Amino acid sequence: MRDNRRFRRTRRPPSVTSRLDQLRQHSTVVADTGDIEAIARYAPMDATTNPSLLLKAAALPAYAPLVQAALAQAGAEDRLGDACDRLAVAIGAEILKLIPGRVSTEVDARLSFDTEATIAKARRLVQLYADAGIGTERLLIKIAATWEGIRAAERLEREGIACNLTLLFSFAQARACADAGVFLISPFVGRILDWHLARGLPAPATPEEDPGVQSVRRIWQHYKQHGYRTVVMGASFRNTGQVLALAGCDRLTIAPELLEQLAGDEGEVPVALRAPETTTPAPPALAEADFRWQHNEDAMASDKLAEGIRKFAADQRALEALLAARLAS
Repeated sequence: MRDNRRFRRTRRPPSVTSRLDQLRQHSTVVADTGDIEAIARYAPMDATTNPSLLLKAAALPAYAPLVQAALAQAGAEDRLGDACDRLAVAIGAEILKLIPGRVSTEVDARLSFDTEATIAKARRLVQLYADAGIGTERLLIKIAATWEGIRAAERLEREGIACNLTLLFSFAQARACADAGVFLISPFVGRILDWHLARGLPAPATPEEDPGVQSVRRIWQHYKQHGYRTVVMGASFRNTGQVLALAGCDRLTIAPELLEQLAGDEGEVPVALRAPETTTPAPPALAEADFRWQHNEDAMASDKLAEGIRKFAADQRALEALLAARLAS
């Protein structure tokens, strides 16, 4: 079980406001975890999950009853796949008991280049939530921001199923998501920095010089400048400096370790992002060929999208293996 001491808040006088509390005044805070205990502790508006987080959660003793229930209820056809879907929904349902907003549940990354299969899986997840008495107003279906994934999200949005487009690294991805009218995007910060550091580039001297921070700021400003309604949720943070450099972004999804640091830290949190006073007409929607070329021209984005899909797919397979072992025991 988790050592609760890691998550104890630093006590402070009532008049002193933590940086986390100040951040909440500028941006909606979302918990980037499937850990029920951490979600209860930090009381975020929303929460996000992915195959990596579900894999970690499924290995915890506290989730054993949910794992057993998912296996018991799974259908005979593609039993492990169905059990994974049921487990994701069961954990999502537990999270929703603790937050007032939405939970993001991810479509199998192995479907990232299949629009029809992505739509079918999304509808299946929504149905499982409905069977548990949870409506679409509490959900975000999380889909990789490939061209095929964006097209799937566009159709799902028309059905009233709100989507969270993830593994977003390029400006072309952000533009295409806004063109498609998706509810929310999750542009990554830390993984962009990782890519640059791995290639020998110097660490940024300040958070404002961080390439991941700059990417999200560019996307956010573009959306506000042209009046897009798509929500921008910064994700994949490596340190609190990156988080605070995006204060004012619509939403920020933050891991428990960084939430803990922000909750125990004092100091001013100024607004870093301010929307323009006026908007201008949106540019023409990106055609598929333009999207693919512009994304391809961004080496970092091409690398990290492909890598992210592979890693999520590997974790999905690991989760299926874990469930198979439980089934055999």
